[in-house]
Amino acid sequence: MKKNPMKFDEEELQILQDFERGEFESIRNFQSEKTQLEEAARNTLQKDKRINIRISSRDLERLQMRAAREGVPYQTYIAGSLHKLVSGRLRETV
Repeated sequence: MKKNPMKFDEEELQILQDFERGEFESIRNFQSEKTQLEEAARNTLQKDKRINIRISSRDLERLQMRAAREGVPYQTYIAGSLHKLVSGRLRETV
């Protein structure tokens, strides 16, 4: 591995080592793939509807505490949780 005056954390060093070993491959049809991913991101991140809900103050406090632990605003945390639920990345428990 080449000497580099930059300081890297463990994850960055691993990525650099993997790259230098040739473990990364170029994406075929990169521009097409990039365009599709950008469109998906735009569609996912677009917030075009507003809702109002009533929940217990206890549930709201718990949501706010979880959001604080994640370092995000509680409304963002709630929207993200709902998105994960409806996209199948968060499972309901019965």
